[in-house]
Amino acid sequence: MFRLNQIFIMTAISLLALVGCNNAEKSSTQPSSTASPAAETKTTSTGKADFKGLLSVVSHTKTAVEAGNFAKAKEEFGKFESFWSKVEDGVKVKSPHAYKAIEDNSDEITGGLKASAPNKQKVLVALQSLNKSIITAAKP
Repeated sequence: MFRLNQIFIMTAISLLALVGCNNAEKSSTQPSSTASPAAETKTTSTGKADFKGLLSVVSHTKTAVEAGNFAKAKEEFGKFESFWSKVEDGVKVKSPHAYKAIEDNSDEITGGLKASAPNKQKVLVALQSLNKSIITAAKP
């Protein structure tokens, strides 16, 4: 009888160990919640088109600034956020440095275009920097 109790106890301990190991394996194979699937989807499904849209906004804004038409430049740059909002989460995850550069440049351009007398050269430099940052962020 004593021997039978030992066998039951050993069997119970073994089963508990197996169940515990199986649960640990399942949790390690599940996808990590730190990288948002939505962010990954945003950069892959519409990313190329949205990056092209961003570059187009920068190009049109630059053309308007070079012509001295700051009202048109402000209107063109107003379209930036609609494209940026679609890819920014993915960029933030993939390249925090490029994300910060794009955010800083877009803030600088927005502020420069809102000024009563915009500094043409300063806005053009920020647009050029923004263009480079977008190209960097768009690379796979």
